[in-house]
Amino acid sequence: MSFEGKTVAFHTLGCKLNFSETSTIARLFKEKGFVKKDFSDPADVYVINTCSVTENADKECRSIVKNALSKNPEAFIAVVGCYAQLKPAEISSIEGVDVVLGATEKFKLLNYINLSGKKEHADIHNCEISEADFFVDAYSVGDRTRSFLKVQDGCDYSCTFCTIPLARGKSRSDTIDNVIANANKIAASGVKEIVLTGVNIGDFGYGQNIDGDIRKRKDYNFLDLITELDKVKEIERFRISSIEPNLLNDDIIEFVSKSERFVPHFHIPLQSGSNEILKKMKRRYQRELYSDRVSKIKQLMPECCIGVDVIVGFPGETEDHFLETYNFINALDISYLHVFTYSERDNTEAIHLAGVVPVAERKRRNKMLRILSAKKLRAFYEKQKGKEFTVIFEHENKEGFMYGFTQNYIKVKYPFNEELCNKSIHIVVGDFDEDGNMTCIIKETLLA
Repeated sequence: MSFEGKTVAFHTLGCKLNFSETSTIARLFKEKGFVKKDFSDPADVYVINTCSVTENADKECRSIVKNALSKNPEAFIAVVGCYAQLKPAEISSIEGVDVVLGATEKFKLLNYINLSGKKEHADIHNCEISEADFFVDAYSVGDRTRSFLKVQDGCDYSCTFCTIPLARGKSRSDTIDNVIANANKIAASGVKEIVLTGVNIGDFGYGQNIDGDIRKRKDYNFLDLITELDKVKEIERFRISSIEPNLLNDDIIEFVSKSERFVPHFHIPLQSGSNEILKKMKRRYQRELYSDRVSKIKQLMPECCIGVDVIVGFPGETEDHFLETYNFINALDISYLHVFTYSERDNTEAIHLAGVVPVAERKRRNKMLRILSAKKLRAFYEKQKGKEFTVIFEHENKEGFMYGFTQNYIKVKYPFNEELCNKSIHIVVGDFDEDGNMTCIIKETLLA
C-alpha cells in the first residue's frame, strides 16, 4: 500500500525515553511517504505512545483518542508503548482504537497500518514481556534544540511500586559504537545538546545488546560509554537524564567534574528519606549513601544542579516517616524535586502491603514537598545571580521572549532574537522577573 502524501500525528506521554522512541517511529513513517502533522490537526493516522507511570492512564488515553477522532472520525488510531503492554484489553475497548502494540511491536507499527476503514474491534499485538529481550536504538531530532538519545532499556530491579520491568522487560543496552554513531547523526542535524536516556542507564553494558550478544556486567559500563561520548566534539553538551544513586559512583562524578562536554547536572532518584520505607520499596541503597553522593557532587562541582525524585504516601509511610523524608531533603544541598503521589498498580508487591495511606493525606504530603521544591529551586537560582554561564536558547518565541538552559540547568529568558537560537551564548545570570523567571545579560563582547 502506498502512503505517499498521507498524514500522521503523534502524542507522547511520559518520559524522555518515550520521546526518543516516538521520534524514531516518526522517521520510519516519513521514510514511507507520510507527512507529519501536529496532533491538534486533522490526520490520517494518530499514534499515541503511552506511559505506565501516568496516573489515570485509562482516562487520559480515552481523552486523547476522543480528541483525535474529533479532528478526523475516520482516522486510524494506534496506541503503543508501556501502558499498551500492561493493559492491552483495556485499551482495545476504547471506541475508535484500531491497533494496540506492546513492547516488541511498536517499532513495527507500519506493518499494521490499514487506511481502508475503521475497525469494529481493535487488533492487539503484544508479547510475554520475557520476549522483550532485544535492544532497539532510538533518538529524537527536529523537535527541540536538544536530543534524547536512548542508550539502555528495561530494568532488572524489583522495586515494589514499579511496573516498568513488566512494561519494558529486562535490562539491555546499545553498544558503545552504535551510541557514538547515533550521536554523530544527531550532531549532523545541528543539535547542540544530547540527553542520555534509558530506564536504568547506570546499568549500561549489562544484558542483551543491539547485536544480540549477551554482555556480562564487566564487559563495558556507563563510565566507558561517557568516556567515549566525551570525544564527540561536534556535540557541545551531554546531559545525564537520571541515574540510580547506587550506580552513581565516584568515578562517574569525578569524570563529569573534569569533562568539557558533560554538564554539571544530575537527576538522582531518592523515593524516600526513611531507611525503613526504602527497605519496603526494595531500593538498593540507604539514605546515608544518597547523602554521600550529593556531598561528593557538591564538593567537586559547587554550582551543580541536582534533581530528586520522591514518592509520598507509600504503604506504611507514617507521619514520622514522611517528616523524616521532609527533613532529610530539606537538609540536602539539592536544587529541585519531582514529587510523585503513590498510586496502586496491578501486579506490584506494594499493592499488597499494609498501612494504606488515605488519598487526602497523600495529596497533603505531595503539596508540602512541592512547596519545599519551589523553595529549594529559588535558593539555588539565587546563588547563581551575577555568575557567568553559557546558554543554548530554544527556537520558540513565547510572547516576545526566548528561553534556554545553562549548563547547570538554570532556565533563563531573553528578548526573542532568531540569530541567537541553538547557539552557545555567554551570559550573566540576572534577577527574577515578576513571573519568577530568571533574566540574563548577554556579554556583548562575546557575541562578535
